[in-house]
Amino acid sequence: MATFGIEFVPNVPYTELVNYCKFAEDNGLDFLWITDHYNNRNVFEMLALIAAQTSRIKLGPGITNAFTSSPAVTASAICSVDEISNGRATLGIGPGDLSTLPKIGMAMETPVARLTEAVGIIKKMWAGEAVATPDNKVFKFAGAQLAYKPKQKAIPVYIGAQGEKMLETAGKIGDGVLINASNPKDFAFAVPIIKKAAGEKKFDIAAYASFSIDSESKKAKSAVKPVVAFIAAGSPVPVLQRHGLDLAAVETIKGGLAKGDFKTAFGAVNDQMIDAFSIYGTPQEMNEKIAGLTAAGCTQIVAGSPIGADKNKAIRLIGKYIV
Repeated sequence: MATFGIEFVPNVPYTELVNYCKFAEDNGLDFLWITDHYNNRNVFEMLALIAAQTSRIKLGPGITNAFTSSPAVTASAICSVDEISNGRATLGIGPGDLSTLPKIGMAMETPVARLTEAVGIIKKMWAGEAVATPDNKVFKFAGAQLAYKPKQKAIPVYIGAQGEKMLETAGKIGDGVLINASNPKDFAFAVPIIKKAAGEKKFDIAAYASFSIDSESKKAKSAVKPVVAFIAAGSPVPVLQRHGLDLAAVETIKGGLAKGDFKTAFGAVNDQMIDAFSIYGTPQEMNEKIAGLTAAGCTQIVAGSPIGADKNKAIRLIGKYIV
């Protein structure tokens, strides 16, 4: 049976964000994933505030990366969240965001090595080790050690992944994977790669889905359209081809977004793109789509942006009809 998570972007005042998270917990969701981008409120500070105001739900960044923070800083930040939350922290970490890193002067070099080394260091620091890694390619530590330990014996690490190499890496070094996908076709590709790499260990496969629920299907579909535009524009050609999408239409979306012409960009989003990159609809429709994802091997469903046209209404519907 699948568990259910929800994603929030800390682009609203922290009091509003905390209220959404408390409401999600009250409505039975299992995981909170808070996005990490430099232009929004700091993810770890928000997680600390949320942890102090919740009591059951698991929570972590969805996702941070191994470029903008040292593994030592990330290890300490999540360890602090684990203490504040009384052992409910999770770590979502990935290779980095191509749309963000160049804006802050960071080249996305050696992402697999960087991520693998970072996760190894973080786990050792949580275990109380003095970490020395003179042979590492990226992070050459010389005895770094935390002065305290997490509440949990082992904080779960989820790897953000889409491409074949990163999916394989997730299976090898993670306890779970966050896959930014909403369609069973993507999981038919991803799940065998992950399972082969993970072997016999317990492993959580999360569909980090663009999700929109409403009592009216038309409203749910309308809310998801802008998000799908950004997903389509950022998807590699093999993914677009997997879903048989019109590459010229995707180029129109890219051009519109680059110019800030959202009317053109969003207007080029068609039903085939919406079905490829989101799940939307009434509670009954959503349960049918979720069943397709669990049949494809997903063990966690994350309600990602936009969640619904009205977030509070959407959370109520998820709690009543989905969880």
